[in-house]
Amino acid sequence: ASFCVGGLIGGLFGGAIQTKFGRKKTIIFNNIGWIIGALLIGVAVNPAMFIIGRIFCGLSCGLGSLSTPTYVGEVSTIKARGTMGTCNQFAIVIGILLASVIGLPLAAVPLWRINYAIVAIPAVAQFFLMAGCVESPRYLVSINRIEEARENLQRLRPNSNIDKEFYGMVEGQLGTAAAQAIVGADGMSVDDKKDTVSINDKLEDGIVTQDEGARSPMNMIQIFTDPLIRRIALTVIALHVTQQLIGMNAVMYYSTTIFNMAFDAEMSKYMAIVTTVVNFASTILSLILIDRMGRRPLLMIAEIGACIFSVLLIIGYVYNVGALLIVSVFGYVISFAIGVGPIPWMMTSELTPVYASSAVGAIATAVNWAMNFLIGQCFPLIFDGIKGYSFAIFAGVAALAFVFTYFKVPETKGRSLEDIVRGFEKTA
Repeated sequence: ASFCVGGLIGGLFGGAIQTKFGRKKTIIFNNIGWIIGALLIGVAVNPAMFIIGRIFCGLSCGLGSLSTPTYVGEVSTIKARGTMGTCNQFAIVIGILLASVIGLPLAAVPLWRINYAIVAIPAVAQFFLMAGCVESPRYLVSINRIEEARENLQRLRPNSNIDKEFYGMVEGQLGTAAAQAIVGADGMSVDDKKDTVSINDKLEDGIVTQDEGARSPMNMIQIFTDPLIRRIALTVIALHVTQQLIGMNAVMYYSTTIFNMAFDAEMSKYMAIVTTVVNFASTILSLILIDRMGRRPLLMIAEIGACIFSVLLIIGYVYNVGALLIVSVFGYVISFAIGVGPIPWMMTSELTPVYASSAVGAIATAVNWAMNFLIGQCFPLIFDGIKGYSFAIFAGVAALAFVFTYFKVPETKGRSLEDIVRGFEKTA
């Protein structure tokens, strides 16, 4: 639970942090929490050190679960944004799989310390590797570092004409007049026209003016007072609530208990690892389908699948049908991995304009971790009281999520981030 508390705090304050320091620096220095947490747990001599270490790891996980999808969404091309966004979830699934496999031989005293300390290794690697990445061009536009934004976008799109994409970025944040002055209505940048006055100087001197519609970064209160952003925020929050309340963590927590009804205790441990392998394979399937089918259809298929397999879990548990339990767990994991797992994180950055992305992302991440905490604390009590019937809650959530997605969630495939926001404006 201390890990979830850290995640909630990290996510809640992550928006302000990545707005102030940028996406790149936030991701770099976020690794420090992982390193401190891993070392504290690895050398823990009392429960307090363990708990504090878990909180540090949770802080970094909460902040990372906000800043990483935001960065990936902002630097990706329109065509590859879905695949790139799913790669984030794919990396998480790889981590879960590795943790499960490594945990088997290292679960005994005193090797368990190694199991926790090795968390610092990928954190140290990312600390140095991320330094070679560019800052998000969209973030740079939001703080009026226009020339640097254009340079970074060109580095991300080598040997490509970026004028159209850059125009959309500037127009979405600074307005049409600024975009035309900076990029040019004819599609040629001011650099191509050999303009001797820098873009940043023009902005500072008032030669290029921002439209009245240009927005400065919003805080977590302002996003609920603006009608457009409030609609977007509530949509994003609903996706994150669904991701947790649909019950994936509960199914994973109790997978060994469920498998005990069909296998002996030793075999059940290995079947739990097979479940993580299924999760891994299903995420690969999501990578393949996300930019072909689109987010919305894949999300609805995942939600209806989670509903069906939750019902089958109830039947298998109540009537003690071992084979049905196994099929249901695997089917549920597949359903979650292809849609409900990766898509909410991806759509957080896709649906939200840059000036509100940090605040909306912070609220959504905090809500996600709060729901995770709620499931971890409450589900054991519910399961203890009504056993297999408790999965009916997840079936109901999945059914409601399907209806919500059908009526309220727009398709984002093949659309720029700015065009997606304009779509919300048209349907207001």
